[in-house]
Amino acid sequence: MAGIIDLEDHISEIVENNDHTNFIYDFLGEYNIPKATMTKLRKGINNLSKEPGEVYLKNKLYFKQTDQDLMQAFTDVKAKVDELGTKPRYIFVTNFKEVLAYDTKTDDTLSIPFERLPQKFEFFLAWNGIEKADFDKENPADIRAAERFAKLYDVIVKDNPNATRKGLNLFLIRVLFCLFAEDTDIFEKNLFTNRLKELTKLDGSDVDEFIGKLFSVLDVKKEDRPADTPSWLADFPYVDGDLFKDPNESLKFTAKSRKLIINAGEKLEWDQINPDILGSMLQAVASEDSRSHLGMHYTSVPNIMKVIKPLFLDDLREEFEKDKGNYKKLQQLYDRIGHIKFMDPACGSGNFLIVTYKQLRQLEIDILKEQNRILSEEGSGKAMMYLPSVTLDQFYGIEIDDFACDTTRLSLWIAEHQMNIKLREEIHNAVRPTLPLQHAGAIVCGNALKLDWEKILPHKKDDEVYLFGNPPYLGARRQSKEQKEDLKEVVGVLKGYTSLDYISGWFFKGANYIKNSVARLSFVTTNSISQGEQVSILWENLLNIITIFFAYKSFKWGNSAKNNANVFVSIIGLADKLLCSRSKKIYGPSFSIRVKNISPYLIVGNNKVVNKQNERLDNLPPINFGSMPNDGGNFIIDESEYNDLDINIKKFFKRYIGSSDFINGRKRYCLWLYKIGRNEYYNIEYIQKKIEAVKEYRLKSKRKATQKLADEPELFGEIRWKKANAIIVPRVSSKNRLYVPIGYVDENNVISDSALAIYKAPLWLLGLIESKLHMVWLEHIGGRLKLDYRYSASLVYNTFPVPDFSTRRKNEFEQLVLKILDIREEEGGTLAELYGSPLAEKNPKPMNSRLLKAHQELDEVVDRAYKPNGFKDDNERLALLLDMYSKKVRKNGSTN
Repeated sequence: MAGIIDLEDHISEIVENNDHTNFIYDFLGEYNIPKATMTKLRKGINNLSKEPGEVYLKNKLYFKQTDQDLMQAFTDVKAKVDELGTKPRYIFVTNFKEVLAYDTKTDDTLSIPFERLPQKFEFFLAWNGIEKADFDKENPADIRAAERFAKLYDVIVKDNPNATRKGLNLFLIRVLFCLFAEDTDIFEKNLFTNRLKELTKLDGSDVDEFIGKLFSVLDVKKEDRPADTPSWLADFPYVDGDLFKDPNESLKFTAKSRKLIINAGEKLEWDQINPDILGSMLQAVASEDSRSHLGMHYTSVPNIMKVIKPLFLDDLREEFEKDKGNYKKLQQLYDRIGHIKFMDPACGSGNFLIVTYKQLRQLEIDILKEQNRILSEEGSGKAMMYLPSVTLDQFYGIEIDDFACDTTRLSLWIAEHQMNIKLREEIHNAVRPTLPLQHAGAIVCGNALKLDWEKILPHKKDDEVYLFGNPPYLGARRQSKEQKEDLKEVVGVLKGYTSLDYISGWFFKGANYIKNSVARLSFVTTNSISQGEQVSILWENLLNIITIFFAYKSFKWGNSAKNNANVFVSIIGLADKLLCSRSKKIYGPSFSIRVKNISPYLIVGNNKVVNKQNERLDNLPPINFGSMPNDGGNFIIDESEYNDLDINIKKFFKRYIGSSDFINGRKRYCLWLYKIGRNEYYNIEYIQKKIEAVKEYRLKSKRKATQKLADEPELFGEIRWKKANAIIVPRVSSKNRLYVPIGYVDENNVISDSALAIYKAPLWLLGLIESKLHMVWLEHIGGRLKLDYRYSASLVYNTFPVPDFSTRRKNEFEQLVLKILDIREEEGGTLAELYGSPLAEKNPKPMNSRLLKAHQELDEVVDRAYKPNGFKDDNERLALLLDMYSKKVRKNGSTN
């Protein structure tokens, strides 16, 4: 919820006002109560209670202020409300020292000191249409922290225009640690905030001196501090962890910035902070373009668990369950988890590392509890001495942003302290101090694609090491010049590497890091690297040294924020090809299956990849782009202009049809003078003007090839039209459709280069490529343009396996595709309307029922033509097609 601290601060002003005469009106005014309602309420017009000190707003609130016993007053009001037919959402009783409130819908209660009301504003958010349960899911403590620090950061930056970014960020991290420490018993309660409040001037002029002295002493052991260290500084413990090692950069503070720091201490509940996401939110604070998305720049815990559970955590948990009751084996597992190393080579603010650390610490606690149970049941009287197993020095990360590195370290320290508290609560006499702060293995600031991962985390063949994370995606066209150079440095040995996603660099480096060792990795990735041409470029090389041992094929990626990113991803786990003894698993939304091998298309099957082919390896007609005008738009006219033409001019035009025209029913026409003598149109002024305009356009081009086309300005730049019927295939089609609308047009249509054309195609071929089977091939082999289907001549049509069908089978296809074409015509409307968008997440529109049924009939026949007993799912369809493709390629010897 954006701006929550504004609401909190406004309520603070109301609470701090010594005059409480208008308290309830001011309080209600901060929520989404209509102004007209509030005006009437203040005048007493819609106050349904006539008792003094009471305000009853129908459906909203029954309020009572009292100087009598608060519980008795609450009981009296609740009795009144219970008698009402329509109950107000809240009961609110106060003596301006304490607050008692009750939510009549959820039965939630609130009992707090009056001064704490601003921090509990969310209790009343139902007035804003937000249920408290939903608000709690948004991690309000973290959002509050991020928003308060965003305000502080902005003020500090404005007041210190010459300060370095590193100095500002380090100040932010250090203050945040102090605030967390004073709220969680690392420091004395409120020690930092109270000292700042008591010992600095209201105008903030001496805050920098205060901060400088404090931060410098926190890096010195108590016994090494000077004898004349002031008592107010002596109360602070030694912190270490390198957090306060570097000198503090001097900054200017004002009354406003001082107040903002104090507010952060007094108004935030730091013990509720979630380190899994706090770092990412703080990183967003320092990034101007991320401000409107606080709470969105992190990976949700459930999605992180999809990565780490099959990578290592499931195995560790299974080992724990198996070893229960066996003290010795549990001790071996305890020792093992203390030696595993973890690295996220694109760690951002460290959420993968933090979740992993907390999961390992929880397993450590569970092992200790089980060992204690065993000793207790044996009755030997033995007491177990606690020795830590999992430590921060097992965790490594690489991140290009220095502030993100700092927030990773901070978040790991916070996570460690929280788990130390949990250990103390669950294991008797197990105490693990947080201070001095422990060092992580290495959180390195740098470009992961340029660094040697082996130098950061050296490992031997038998070392248990896991790499994981969510590296940057960035398709080939979105990469900066520097990123392209990064990728070239890593994967430049691969032919066609310029077409790879940026994330391919992490897979390539990761694969080479884990080869010849038991180390493993798992990365979140856009599903594009297991679709389309990237498969042959990347995986044909990698699968010589590694194997895919688990995969989530495709799912929508996001976090627990409301506005999830609309991107579909896969999760791919890799291990050394020869040393991987684990079974392989493919995961779906609610299932997992064990398989012999996972193909680079993330299905059950062999490792064969599909390469581009310049032509088909059989006798089917070729596919090509449509004709390209290269005319500056001068040859093309819309339907209105065409209808206004003289009949003697119309005969020189043909219907012009591209992907969008075909799908959306738009009519356009093009001047088509191919193989028409110039003497037939040289005296038609309308046509001559168009030809001259095209000539001028081409001559102005910087491309010599286009300038050359000016020699024949009456013709399209590239002519692929044939005097024959043709199948028209849209090059791009919506991901929300069950089928790509493909059609049949006659010789009076010129197919544009925005579509593909198969001239002289038999009608049965249209049935085949309009089938579900061909759609599966398109989806996986063709890849996507953003999320939409992308039809490629060389990768989809030319590679699609087609057996030698009998004449009877071809006739079946033909009859069924004729039925589909008839239904399209009979039902009317555009193809976009007929095929709908049944797969759309928002506002799905069904496909025409008659048309859908006809398609399903065709699908069934095509499926049986390939496999007599049909297919159980799309994975089985794709597996068979890939097998057929492999055999066809082997038979022909190459893929040209």
